[in-house]
Amino acid sequence: MNGKGKYVLVALGLILFGLMVWYFSNIVAYILIAVVLSFIGRPVVDFLNKLKIKNWRFPSALSAGLTLLLLWFVMVLFFRTFIPLIASQAKDLSNIDVNAAMQSLNEPIQNLEAVIAKYSTEGEAFHLKSVLVKSFSSFIKVSDISSIFSSLAGTLGNIFIALFSISFITFFFLKDSSLFAEGVVLLVPAKHEDGVRHVLDSIKNLLMRYFVGLFFEVILVGFLVTMGLTIVGVNFSTAVVIGLFAGMMNVIPYIGPIIGATFGIIIGLATNLHADFYTQILPLLGYMAIVFACVQVIDNILFQPLIYSNSVNAHPLEIFIVIIMAGSLAGIIGMMLAIPAYTILRVIGKEFFNRYRFVNKLTKNI
Repeated sequence: MNGKGKYVLVALGLILFGLMVWYFSNIVAYILIAVVLSFIGRPVVDFLNKLKIKNWRFPSALSAGLTLLLLWFVMVLFFRTFIPLIASQAKDLSNIDVNAAMQSLNEPIQNLEAVIAKYSTEGEAFHLKSVLVKSFSSFIKVSDISSIFSSLAGTLGNIFIALFSISFITFFFLKDSSLFAEGVVLLVPAKHEDGVRHVLDSIKNLLMRYFVGLFFEVILVGFLVTMGLTIVGVNFSTAVVIGLFAGMMNVIPYIGPIIGATFGIIIGLATNLHADFYTQILPLLGYMAIVFACVQVIDNILFQPLIYSNSVNAHPLEIFIVIIMAGSLAGIIGMMLAIPAYTILRVIGKEFFNRYRFVNKLTKNI
């Protein structure tokens, strides 16, 4: 077979592989989630495997099983702790009489309406208060919360299948760290086997550091936001909910902190509509903005350099460009997956395409 025929076969193979991934996307998602969980649990498995009690050592299956149980315990504890707080916060928001509470905002609203009317080119008056009442009513409406839980209840069967599948796959990835690699090696020609093994080993080490670091970043950002908001006067349960959301949104590079801060300030305003605007609400919102700004500075100086730069050995500007490109292609999901995907591509490029000067430049720090 000539060279052109080989390229055609490779192209057809890649197309077929892409179609299979798309058709079995749920299964692929289960496997990828299991890989991430195995990365997070790998240090625990390694510790148990090295632990020796007299002359007895933990079997690999027992180490994997205990680690999986630990992961489940942490997740159950997380939801058991935070779901009641979120439900309580949603209930408190739903009990707010927006029309009565908005009385404290009459004066600043009238001032804003006067400014808008002064510079508006439209003849019809703009009623800011009615817009705010409608917006806040939609934001705190309990029926929206109920619809979310109804939707989750309707998909309970699918959720159970997903959780069981992910747990089952994760157990075997924890039990045998080379299982995923062996499965990938089966799909490549024998002459590239050593190179693929080296690529997978490098990817595993880099992504393990990245996901473990990301896990701790979410916890630390959520903790700092919660403590900061509590100090400036936000109710503790409300601060916990805002801190949890801010920590989770922080996974989205660059725009995630903005989303978290916006959500927090809206919650802070919605839960204090009964207070005087100038003496209570406005100072509180200012203090909340300062808390979010300080946490973001700490995150940018201490946390993110360790996770986004050092963990994947890439320059911050390089990471920024990749994230923006991924966001333009696939939105928020693309931004979340940009760094892991770019890490994988760099490792593959270093192993198989390092003869090119451009690739060699991008991958020299790996």
